[in-house]
Amino acid sequence: MSQEVRFTVIGAGHGGKAMAAHLAFMGFQTTLYNRTPEHIAVIKELGGIHLESNDQVIKGFGKLHCITSNMEEALEEADMIMVVVPSSAHADVARTCASYLKDGQILLLHPGRTCGAIEVAKVLRDKKCTADVTVAEAETFIYASRSDGPAQSRIFRIKEAIPLAALPATRTRLVLDMIHQAYPHYVDGGNVLQTGLNNMGAIFHPALSILNSGWIESTHGDYQFYIDGVTPSVARVLEALDRERVTVASSLGIRARTALDWLKLAYDATGEDLHEAIHNQPGYYGIKAPPTLNHRYIFEDVPMSLVPIASMGERYGVSVRGMDSIIRLACVIHRTDYWRRGRTLDKLGIGQLSVSELTRYVMEGDLEQFD
Repeated sequence: MSQEVRFTVIGAGHGGKAMAAHLAFMGFQTTLYNRTPEHIAVIKELGGIHLESNDQVIKGFGKLHCITSNMEEALEEADMIMVVVPSSAHADVARTCASYLKDGQILLLHPGRTCGAIEVAKVLRDKKCTADVTVAEAETFIYASRSDGPAQSRIFRIKEAIPLAALPATRTRLVLDMIHQAYPHYVDGGNVLQTGLNNMGAIFHPALSILNSGWIESTHGDYQFYIDGVTPSVARVLEALDRERVTVASSLGIRARTALDWLKLAYDATGEDLHEAIHNQPGYYGIKAPPTLNHRYIFEDVPMSLVPIASMGERYGVSVRGMDSIIRLACVIHRTDYWRRGRTLDKLGIGQLSVSELTRYVMEGDLEQFD
C-alpha cells in the first residue's frame, strides 16, 4: 500500500480520536487538531493514542506526527483534511481553515449530515478563500467507536460501503482515489444532495427523542431507545417523516433510500412496516436513550439535518408538515429558533436556484453562472 497521503484529523472527540489512531496505526502520517489544548494534552504528552478494537488485528499504539491546537500548523502538510466534529461546528471549522488552505487539499466531512459540503463551500467563498480545495462529505461516519480515556480509543465496528460525494461531483473520483489508500470502504455517493438526503439520523433521532421526551426526562434515558421508544404510533410518525424526506429527494430528481430499505441494507433487518423492522434489528437491543433532551439528537440533528430537508421541501413544493411540527416542538423544548439557526437554503446561498440550477451546481460546482 502506498502511504504517501498525509492526513490531518480535525476534532479529538470519540470519532476523531478513533480515526487519528487508526490512520497512524496503519502507518500514515497523521496530524491531530483540536481547538482546546487541554483536550489533547495527554495525547501530546504520549505522542499518540492507544487503540483497542473488537478485531485483534487493529490493536496497538497509533503514533501521531503532530498534535496541535494551531490550525495553520495542522494544515501545513495535509493532503486530506478529515473533519470529525459535530455538523453544527462545520461552519466554524471552515472559517478557521479558510486562510491556511492550499491548492490540491481535500476537506472531507465525516459525515456532512445534510448540506454540510454546501455550507462549508459557502463559508470558504465568504472568507475569500482562493485556494483550489475540494470539499466533500461522507453519508455516515465510518466507525462505531468510543474514547476509553484521554489517550485511548476503542473501535467497535468499521462500516462497509460508505457513500461519499464531492462538491462538485466531478471531483468525487479524485477524493475516492486518495482516500482508498487508507480506506477501501468508501463508494461513489452520486452528489452531495444524495448523500445529504439519505441522512437517516434526520428521521430517527429528533422525532424519537421528542416523542419520548417525558420518558427521557423521568428516567434519565434508562430505557431502550429504539425498542421501548418505537411503539406503533411513534413508528407511524417516523414513517410520515421518511415519506416527506423521500418525496423531497424525488422533487430534486434523486431516488433516496427509504428507512425500510436502509434497515435492510445496513442491518439485514426486515418487516412489514418500520415498527416491525426496527424490532427485528438485534443491534438496537440494549441501546439506551439519551440521558437528557439537551442532546445532539436534537440540537445538532434538527438544525443541520431536518431544517435543510424541510427548507428544500418548502422551496420546491413538497409538503413537509410532519418535519415542520418536529422542528417547532424542538424550538419550544429548547427555547430557541432552529429555523433561524439551521441550514436553510437562503443561508446556504442556494435559495434562488431552481431544481435544474441546484443540480448543475452540485454536479459542476459553479455558482457564478446563476448570479
